[in-house]
Order: sequence, then C-alpha cells, then structure tokens
Amino acid sequence: MASKTKKAIKISQKHLLGIQDLSINDVNLILNESQSFIKLNQSKNKRLNVLNGKTQINLFFEPSTRTQSSFELAGKRLGADVMSMNMGNSALKKVKL
Repeated sequence: MASKTKKAIKISQKHLLGIQDLSINDVNLILNESQSFIKLNQSKNKRLNVLNGKTQINLFFEPSTRTQSSFELAGKRLGADVMSMNMGNSALKKVKL
C-alpha cells in the first residue's frame, strides 16, 4: 500500500528550537496540525512522505533512550532517512578542551 502524502506546514520561524519566538498564529497552526497526527497515529498505516528524500541526523550529547527513540520514530513515520549519532562514542571524545 502506498504511503500517504502531505505537505509540511510553514511557520514564520526557519527552525523550531523553542517556542518563545512563535507567534499566536504559528502556535494555532501547530496545534491544528497536531489533530491530524492524532488520527494518523490511530490508523493502521502510520507513515507519511512529508520528509521523503530528506535525511534527519539526530545528535545527542547526553544519553537519552526515550528522546532518541522518539525522534527516530517521528522521522521514520514522516518518511525521512534517519541517522542518530551518539556524541559519547564519536571522535569528539578525542578533542581536549
């Protein structure tokens, strides 16, 4: 069965690193969009192609199994290729600060 297709919503910020700079309109847009994801999560096929052809790289500087798993699952459900990097096992350990 083909995955569902849907366009990503556009908010006024380029990156969503926090909510303090979001407008009321952006918050309402995100909350309204979340309703469709509730329905999607309750359906049999939980995949979209919003991030098809994109790569999501997760960088974790501290261990967090729950957060890492949540981000990986979300990226995969949106159709992205997902790669997670554990900074504790990376070459950054070689750098002396």
